[in-house]
Amino acid sequence: MGACKKEDGDGKMNSTLFSPGPIIVGAGPSGLAVAACLQENGVSSVILERTDCIASLWQKRTYDRLKLHLPKQFCQLPLLSFPENFPKYPTKHQFVSYMESYAEHFGMEPRFNQSVSRAEFDSVTGFWRVQTQDFQYLSKWLVVATGENAEPVIPEIQGMDKFQGPVMHTSVYKSGSEFQNQRVLVVGCGNSGMEVSLDLCRHNAIPHMVVRNSVHILPREMFGISTFTIAMTLLKLFPLKLVDKFLLLVANFTLGNTDELNLPRPKTGPLELKNATGKTPVLDAGALSQIKSCKITVMEGVKEITQKGARFMDGQEKEFDSIILATGYRSNVPGWLKFNGAMQGADFYTKDGIPKSPFPDGWKGGNGLYAVGFTRRGLLGISSDAVNISKDVTDQWRIVKGL
Repeated sequence: MGACKKEDGDGKMNSTLFSPGPIIVGAGPSGLAVAACLQENGVSSVILERTDCIASLWQKRTYDRLKLHLPKQFCQLPLLSFPENFPKYPTKHQFVSYMESYAEHFGMEPRFNQSVSRAEFDSVTGFWRVQTQDFQYLSKWLVVATGENAEPVIPEIQGMDKFQGPVMHTSVYKSGSEFQNQRVLVVGCGNSGMEVSLDLCRHNAIPHMVVRNSVHILPREMFGISTFTIAMTLLKLFPLKLVDKFLLLVANFTLGNTDELNLPRPKTGPLELKNATGKTPVLDAGALSQIKSCKITVMEGVKEITQKGARFMDGQEKEFDSIILATGYRSNVPGWLKFNGAMQGADFYTKDGIPKSPFPDGWKGGNGLYAVGFTRRGLLGISSDAVNISKDVTDQWRIVKGL
């Protein structure tokens, strides 16, 4: 990597580093997968990571009892499988150890504590300029690997600032052991909301889970086989809507009618809804039985937070000791991919920082811009994007090198 120094507008000297291969922003599973595929093709890359470790979302922003929701064969990265002795659904700590082994196996050395404040394409030179607090990096290619879950979503709920107890997002929640014997309001009923509520139950807390909209809940396994495996197999043989009908038939038989638990199902089937909106069905890990036994109380939407609790849309008012926001994450791309004050690649990205083209076509933009990990399929879509990006960049790289 070449280096030079350039004076910025404030008269300070900033080091500029030139990378002959792509600059990859993000050292999570997506960024590491692209780097590994590029390396396999003989192309070097520079990985920039804003924190001090790889897979920081998994290491710093996940709760202790988290496990992969899909079987491990669907979640492994290109070129290196999970260890054979790992269970079907690896734990958070096992996944992190796999990621660390993956980085070590391919000799990756991300540049840690390099938070990208701005990245823009220079049409005159044909290079991307990527600015961190320490350096300016230059390359013909920029791979955005910060993913859909870069920043926690904190909803605006009337009265939130009045609440006298702690309010936290699931990104900082670790274990229900901190909430023993507490009445806890969990806002959100996705996979995180369900699992946090279950974890609270197991530590003798009293969770109340807010369900604002309809939600699909499916068993994690059907007939001893993962529901996802069954769905993927059936989709090769039957139309999507027919597969949805089968999944719902089995779900209703094994789980019962969730409408009776104040968990209404959407009118659109789970797979069709996932493809259209990215909303993932909940794969039940035990929370539903706790709802049936009234250990988890389902509540309608929150109208207002009070000093000691909350008022709900149905008129109820309850007191709580703590509030946990299981309200998801968002992309941070609009905050740093800039050009003249607007988001760079506006023809490629939505205003929310998600590629406009759905999977499997959302990996390539213009001027050497790529995206990985924005497929709305979690770990499942990473390998496809990484392989496509690597092949595309390698073809260009070989032309530049005259190979």
